[in-house]
Amino acid sequence: MQHRTSRRSLLTTTAAVAAITALGSPSPAQASSDTAEPDRRLRAIIARMSVEEKIGQLFVMRVYGHSATAPDQADIDANLRELGVRDAAELIAKYHVGGIIYFTWAHNTRDPHQIAGLSNGIQAAGLAQRVPLPLLIATDQEHGAVCRVGKPATLFPGAMAMGAGGSTGDARTLGRISGAELAAIGIRQDYSPDADVNINPANPVIGVRSFGADPAAVARMVAAEVRGYQESSVAATAKHFPGHGDTSVDSHTGIPVITHTREQWAQLDAPPFRAAIDAGIDAIMTAHIQFPALDPSNDPATLSHPIVTGILREQLGYDGVVITDSLGMQGVRDKYGDDRVPVLALKAGVDQLLDPPKLDVAFNGLRAAVASGELPEPRLDESILRILRLKDRRGLFARPYVTARGVDRTVGTRAHLAAAASMAERTTTLLANPRGLLPLPRGRHLLIVGADPDSPSGTTGPPTKVLADALTGLGFHVRALPTGTLPSQAQIEAAARAAAGQDAVIVGTYNAGAGGAQSRLVAALVATGVPVVHLALRNPYDIAYLAPGYAASLATYCWTDVELRAAARVLAGRVGPRGRLPVAVPRADDPTHDLYPIGHGLSY
Repeated sequence: MQHRTSRRSLLTTTAAVAAITALGSPSPAQASSDTAEPDRRLRAIIARMSVEEKIGQLFVMRVYGHSATAPDQADIDANLRELGVRDAAELIAKYHVGGIIYFTWAHNTRDPHQIAGLSNGIQAAGLAQRVPLPLLIATDQEHGAVCRVGKPATLFPGAMAMGAGGSTGDARTLGRISGAELAAIGIRQDYSPDADVNINPANPVIGVRSFGADPAAVARMVAAEVRGYQESSVAATAKHFPGHGDTSVDSHTGIPVITHTREQWAQLDAPPFRAAIDAGIDAIMTAHIQFPALDPSNDPATLSHPIVTGILREQLGYDGVVITDSLGMQGVRDKYGDDRVPVLALKAGVDQLLDPPKLDVAFNGLRAAVASGELPEPRLDESILRILRLKDRRGLFARPYVTARGVDRTVGTRAHLAAAASMAERTTTLLANPRGLLPLPRGRHLLIVGADPDSPSGTTGPPTKVLADALTGLGFHVRALPTGTLPSQAQIEAAARAAAGQDAVIVGTYNAGAGGAQSRLVAALVATGVPVVHLALRNPYDIAYLAPGYAASLATYCWTDVELRAAARVLAGRVGPRGRLPVAVPRADDPTHDLYPIGHGLSY
């Protein structure tokens, strides 16, 4: 059931207009022509705030529910259990939080009109406070593997796919279109783009979320996407500073250690962040990683004064908003308690505190630090001024609300969907075609088998079905037989039997490893003698772990609808493969040598 918010409920109320007017916000033209006047106004707002209101403004919090005031009972129960409030409006009234982060699992993102209504409800609650302030609503809309707002919004290829396309024009267009759609539903900060340089194929948390392994290429794509988002009045957020690309530990569950020297950091990790700053980036997110060459204390970067202030602020000259990665992640909780983490982050130079596991503990920890003098109140004012500048720059004081008409004319339009499909066609990468099997002639009988990982938000189904439907529509006779990411021996044998009589088998892998079940599946299919076309559904490194004998191999970099449909058109020869590897694929038997270098990609 769709929760479509009425047009009237999305319009700005008279009371809210009065609240905004009381802030004295000038027109965008006036604000851009006089930088001193906005700061004067914003400092006047800060001067009216209590210590508790200032502390709250630093937090960006999760909250359950599709509505700011009337969530479902299960979401009320979750809010009471985790936050001590019933809904978003109570959260804002109690803690004065400066931002909200939307998640699919928190039931914030059902459909565009519902999201717009939730956003307006949140803004109304913010403007009903003693010191009325709009909230900065954010989400992780990276596209590809990480997407919180799904269909009917436009979903683009992810970062590594865009890196394979190599077009800064496409990256800027992605940011501009995605930003316009996010803004239309009230989301004014996107935790994207990922500025990490993925030089470690074993990286468990970044991988295809990165544009690639070439620092200069990643820097160009990051800068382009930043400009696109901010042209649509959405704050872009480069992450994860000082660079999460060479890790083998997931900071959600542990504390990664980067062993680069300071010189290697400057050459490998820093260029995309420098480029983002040069492009006028609104926000930069820190990483929960240890980087001994940058800070020998082994504090995570999020809590490191030498890294956040010494390098990001002073060396790189960045004076925009710095936000932590989620404070619920283990990488930032191993060394200090949840009451100390926010204090140490502020002392390091951070401005926004993202989603601590226990807001009351974090809030009271900051209040105690201010009361004791450990954290002077002027230090809070510094961060709040940066946050309010960002809100003002992105138009939240002047235009905090969105409308149903804006949703309808912006989100998932035919032109936007066509742009995404066209981009995806430029990213699909043909890694191998030794027999010249591809493109496949129309009318062939195909079996599609392989991994069916959980789909990112808003996709229409598992990869085998999406690909089967796309190829059927292109004139093929298709049977789909999903076997999962850990196929059993019985499933492998059943797939081999099903291959009999087919003209070709298309097998999708998802992070296959040496000797793993997915590799055994491919080997069993090759042994049937039926031509096997391999499709790497996520990391392009999978091909290194396959037994020889496959007829062709392609990389899609993700398993979303837009990328799979593009792959189908490439398989059918409707478009030629144009992607080029943005990372090197090392040999499985000797990782010091490349099976395929950066820039590899075949055509036909």
